[in-house]
Amino acid sequence: MTTTIPTVEPAAPRSRSSRPATTLTRTSGIGLGVTMLWFSLLVLIPLVAVIITASSGGWSAFAHQLGNEQTASAIWLTIRAAIVVTLINVVVGTVIAWVLVRDKFWGKGLLEVIIDIPFALPTIVAGLVLLSLYGTSSPLGLHWANTSMSVYLALAFVTLPFVVRMVQPVLEELDADVEEAAASLGASRFTTFRRIILPSLAPAIAAGAALSFARGMGEYGSLVLLSGNLPFKSEVASVRILSAIENDNPEGAAAIAAMLLVVSLLVIVVLDLVQRRMVRRG
Repeated sequence: MTTTIPTVEPAAPRSRSSRPATTLTRTSGIGLGVTMLWFSLLVLIPLVAVIITASSGGWSAFAHQLGNEQTASAIWLTIRAAIVVTLINVVVGTVIAWVLVRDKFWGKGLLEVIIDIPFALPTIVAGLVLLSLYGTSSPLGLHWANTSMSVYLALAFVTLPFVVRMVQPVLEELDADVEEAAASLGASRFTTFRRIILPSLAPAIAAGAALSFARGMGEYGSLVLLSGNLPFKSEVASVRILSAIENDNPEGAAAIAAMLLVVSLLVIVVLDLVQRRMVRRG
């Protein structure tokens, strides 16, 4: 009778994917902890507090706060103006960035400085500047103060640089040889722009549009002097929030803020999906 000795096969080497994830070093862990703590104190905890305050009275109280005609009018004007101004910035901002990168002309450096003025200028000063030009004594004959047009004007002023400054560095990094190769293969300028340039610019345009929309939704300073804050005419959501606070209605202010937050998040998600789709199609 023979005895069969079972053979033991050597264990297969562990693949790289099965290895445990690299652990953070002590320095990296401290840095991550400080980052999350700072982010929580500045962003996460205040946002949670606003949402809790807005929902403290239940859904019916939340809907009642937003169902007020004056509040609904202010929110709708804010959203509408932010969307329109963002669409304008997407087109005009991209064109300005294109001119600054691809063209050489006298005064280009001065134009670069002027574009950044809305970043550095206090918003209340921006409102004063716009009021002097578009107020009741407008030298241009455009008396837009205390009208709904003043909201669009103020938002266009403060959000101008966002798309420009996001698109400009991407344009500077684009390789001109690719465009020349496309032209040598018979592609038209429009086809080259649509299939080569635009997919590369889409992430930057979407990021600039998201920043522009978010800034427009929360703008206050430049509108105080110019719009007049007239109910059902030129009152925006940020002014409505201040009015609710002054009238000892924190729940109403929190409800408006929560609505603006939800709208902003939805727009940011939509812009992100659009730019991803354009990149894939390109």
